[in-house]
Amino acid sequence: MKHNPKTLPLSNSFSELSKDFYAEVKPSPTLNAAELIHFNPAAAELLELAPDCHQTAEFNAIFSGNQAIDNAAHIAMRYAGHQFGHLVPSLGDGRAIMLGETTNSHGQRWEIQLKGSGMTPFSRMGDGRAVLRSTIREYLCSEAMFGLGIPTTRALCITGCDDKVYREQVETSAILTRLAPSHVRFGSLEYFYYRDKHEPLRQLTDYVISHHYPELIVSDTPYLALLQEVISRTAKLIAQWQSVGFCHGVMNTDNMSILGLTLDYGPFGFLDGYNPRHICNHSDHSGRYAYDQQPEIGLWNLACLAQTLTPFISEDDARQALSQYSQIFQQEYQQLMSNKLGFENYNDDVEQLTKTLLLQMQQSQTDFTSLFRQLCSVERDSEQTDQILRNMFVEPEAFDQWLNDYRLALRKHAPPDKQRQSNMKLANPKYVLRNHMAQLAIEKAEQEKDYSEIDRLIKLLHNPFDEHADMAHYASPPAESVEQVAVSCSS
Repeated sequence: MKHNPKTLPLSNSFSELSKDFYAEVKPSPTLNAAELIHFNPAAAELLELAPDCHQTAEFNAIFSGNQAIDNAAHIAMRYAGHQFGHLVPSLGDGRAIMLGETTNSHGQRWEIQLKGSGMTPFSRMGDGRAVLRSTIREYLCSEAMFGLGIPTTRALCITGCDDKVYREQVETSAILTRLAPSHVRFGSLEYFYYRDKHEPLRQLTDYVISHHYPELIVSDTPYLALLQEVISRTAKLIAQWQSVGFCHGVMNTDNMSILGLTLDYGPFGFLDGYNPRHICNHSDHSGRYAYDQQPEIGLWNLACLAQTLTPFISEDDARQALSQYSQIFQQEYQQLMSNKLGFENYNDDVEQLTKTLLLQMQQSQTDFTSLFRQLCSVERDSEQTDQILRNMFVEPEAFDQWLNDYRLALRKHAPPDKQRQSNMKLANPKYVLRNHMAQLAIEKAEQEKDYSEIDRLIKLLHNPFDEHADMAHYASPPAESVEQVAVSCSS
């Protein structure tokens, strides 16, 4: 059965908790008429909405916060967080309001949240609004990550209007409808731990287990089992980020999902030229969240989460659980890199090849995505040099030697060329959401109210491993003449 937005069957399990966990607040109506900027049919299917539901004025009114869904909860979640390493004891959804959750016919639970829908009790000095540029970026990247097979929140639609929003300059506002099985964060638990409110902390932890990890209920130590599961999911998530050159930009504990999802796309970026010290957030002056720091920051954040569970588990058990992080991360990352190079298993040859290649890429600022995709064309028995690959390095003779070693390893350890090349194309995307691509979509939307580029990119990024011959120019790194986009936490 397909639903319309007004009668979408909502339950509100999170709002059934006490008001310690949230504040009741309704979206603020827009001052000017809102319009639908983009609709994502793939996300609508998750909610089992009718395919043409977005063509109604009702859809636009509901997802701009101007009309309520029947039985909507209208809550902003409460949490704390370590931001750039420092505890902020009171944060919460300052511009996001949850409408409730719906469960589809496959048993999948989806919370529906309006991001940018007005002030909440947690807005502090903010206006509760989001600007169009940041909303487009999150919308595109959450769907790009889905296309890459990386756990993520999803995006149903963008609505926008001519309401003025004041940031570094005057901008127009937009609202993102975000979907996730849960929006609970590490910081949700931190809020209660640092107030010594152990009973609400237990209630929240029990809620997470019963609703999202029900298989852990029968465990003799469910809280420890929860920590172990979150550690595993987070380690694997960050390994996936590293394998596609993704930089989150703001890995604060309030931006870390208890389900191991990529959450809160602010100043993110995908690597162009390979630089392990790349910082995608120009507000990150110390490089705390640089690309090569993400694995360690993941562990640091998990240690913060583990601390919140020490009222229920021993510190020794917490430390033991955390000690497994590095091994889980390394195993996942090594397997992903093996797949990217065309090998089914990681071994000493693959390890050396990976280290040498990344070093040469760093020296040459070789484009991360283009290099690995081009490697898919290498033939193991050929002695010819791929000139396209060779031109990606400042010391082509050193790359020639690497290529010889690579072909030798392929002959020893990899499947035949046809199978291997096919497998590699499933491990190495041709397309990622480069900053200049998102910026083009933003400029067209802001300057011309032309949203066609958003539509084009969504279709491309949902299938980033395919060739898309008519859109091959999106696979190219930005031209030297393209101004680098500076991205900050401002939105």
